[in-house]
Amino acid sequence: MSDVDVNDPCLGCALVNGSVRPVGGVIARPPGLVLHGVASPSPLPGWVVLTSERHARALYELEEEEARELGAWAARVMRAQREVLGAEHAYAFAIGDVLRHFHLHLVPRYRDTPRRLWGRGAFDALPAEARPEEELEAAARALGAALSR
Repeated sequence: MSDVDVNDPCLGCALVNGSVRPVGGVIARPPGLVLHGVASPSPLPGWVVLTSERHARALYELEEEEARELGAWAARVMRAQREVLGAEHAYAFAIGDVLRHFHLHLVPRYRDTPRRLWGRGAFDALPAEARPEEELEAAARALGAALSR
């Protein structure tokens, strides 16, 4: 286990306030939430995260409006991952064991995605499988453009 504490200072707050920019940056700001690129190397272009603006560790700690926005935005993003990025499928993962901010990973799966990276396996990608930053940035821009329509 790493000695780095992502809550001191709070990584979620840093992502929300813009002092830390993940690859892809902030894509949208639904009420109470922030949609941004995943804050780690990604084997899948278009892997994004919906994060609560405030400290709320789990889905059950979101306010009603935040939860409504979460569901609606997750569906919009997953549709865009399929329609704009050409994903065959999209997964949603909310694990919540570490960060103080609720975050929902929205992970696309493509025709050429190796089977071992399907579903939860995407989190186990090897460092060498990370896609180039330019490709991840382009996917984030495409999603942002689609979601702003």
